[in-house]
Amino acid sequence: MRVLYAVQATGNGHLSRAIEFYPIMSKYADVDVLLSGIQGDLKLNFPVKAKMHGAGFVFGKNGGIDYTRTILKTRPLRFFYDVFRLNLKEYDLIVSDFEPISTWAAKWTNVMRVGLSHQASFLSQKTPRPKMHNRFGEFIYRQFAPVDKYIGLHYKSFDKNIYTPVVRKAIRQLQLTEKDHVVVYLPAFSEHVFKSYLKKVKSISWKVFSKHTKLYTKEENVEVFPIDNDNWMKYLSSAYGAIIGAGFASTSEMLYLKKRFMAIPMNDQYEQLCNAVALESMGVSIVREIDETFDQKVKRWLGGSKPIDIDFPDHSEQIVKRVLNIDQK
Repeated sequence: MRVLYAVQATGNGHLSRAIEFYPIMSKYADVDVLLSGIQGDLKLNFPVKAKMHGAGFVFGKNGGIDYTRTILKTRPLRFFYDVFRLNLKEYDLIVSDFEPISTWAAKWTNVMRVGLSHQASFLSQKTPRPKMHNRFGEFIYRQFAPVDKYIGLHYKSFDKNIYTPVVRKAIRQLQLTEKDHVVVYLPAFSEHVFKSYLKKVKSISWKVFSKHTKLYTKEENVEVFPIDNDNWMKYLSSAYGAIIGAGFASTSEMLYLKKRFMAIPMNDQYEQLCNAVALESMGVSIVREIDETFDQKVKRWLGGSKPIDIDFPDHSEQIVKRVLNIDQK
């Protein structure tokens, strides 16, 4: 079987899943990888046959999407050009982690399209959402990367086609300790938005990882690092806790590690708002904005937070086998 594994490369969640799925998928099929999108930071351990510009959002610096840069980088004519020039005749199956070029190109062929992503879990109405559904967000779930069948990933198995998260081996193999520092990763914020509040919480050493700087800096008890996976893993393994966005991969890793954490969803990103609803129901502390009371919110969280007791078994091989035989299910 020849498979095109198409992965959205905006953000790191899709890429971290690909790192786990690709070697397993390659055991059972002849697999090519297509990446599209922007702003991924992880180093990949597998060959990539094609890289395309694709479509996705650009993180802003004040808690949301940078719409100006997103529009400038979208290049719709390039997107349609890539869709129509992508030749899929040699493939038996398209496996898409919310990657749109391959799925739209496959609409004009008889190649089966299978969605394998967190976003696919929202094709089930049993998946948690905010009380006020966002019609545009729901439209994106269905039409951004349309598929014939799907396997979704979420914090719990809310429906028969939904599995618990795939946690990369690097996280599963971490040797954990607990020191007096807290790691911070808020890609939709410039560190200048919240750094002054963290400095007020003097009992903690803050390790901030920022997409918006290339230089290491230190002010009082706040250190700011450019994105570096090795450094992140080092400080995460020994962290007392974490303050992170509400992206699926990073929150899943915190749950798996049983690290206490506070999540701050992007204020205009529907997927993260949906994640926040599910996380809050599980007992995770959710903060929906950084304002002048943020340091007090952080202190309350530090004083009352507890790790969530949940287990995510390693079922990556089971998922891949189901995907490759999904037309028989």
